[in-house]
Amino acid sequence: MTYEQIDDGDTTWRFDRAFLASNWTCIWGRGCLGILPAPAEHLGQGCCSLGADLDGPDEAMTISALAATVDPSRFQHHAEADHGGVFSDDTRTATRVVDGACIFLNRPGFAGGAGCALHLEALAAGESPVHWKPSVCWQLPVKVDWDSGAGDTEVATVRGWERQDWGAEGETMAWCCTEGDRAYVGERPVVESLAGELEAIVGTEVFVELRRRLST
Repeated sequence: MTYEQIDDGDTTWRFDRAFLASNWTCIWGRGCLGILPAPAEHLGQGCCSLGADLDGPDEAMTISALAATVDPSRFQHHAEADHGGVFSDDTRTATRVVDGACIFLNRPGFAGGAGCALHLEALAAGESPVHWKPSVCWQLPVKVDWDSGAGDTEVATVRGWERQDWGAEGETMAWCCTEGDRAYVGERPVVESLAGELEAIVGTEVFVELRRRLST
């Protein structure tokens, strides 16, 4: 891999140029095969067949609070959430799985719209889904590897999510969207199509410099 490196005080950011300059795009609902052991485009689950791992108690509290505000007309499993909550268990470390997928996933044909209920509610409110969804969800397929640097600094490597990043589940998935060429059909490079997500991850100053370098 060829990396673009940007120093930002205590953090050195390393960006995988090839992935960020590629035309990868999410093809959920238009050819995504999902992450089950067998291709399952018809289920419309995308990468939501598993509950979303949450980034600590603060994110769990935020997701719980936001879930309570979602209009039932845009939340297929609102009744289940109201009755049993949105978490897999009392540790509140992951979202609950209902009927084979994340509780927030509206299935194909749902009158309020298929897809993530949190995502749909964010759009209805005129806000970015980045502020509503679990971080692991809105960051995909971007992965950040954190390592120790010199002294008290950190090195953050930004790259495309790979099969191995799914853990044990990755070994049995029939398809991983960054493999092959099926999802590389976007009209813009990732640095542009996922600009909001990348800026949220690295900060405005670093993102502006990254975009400048990748456009030259």
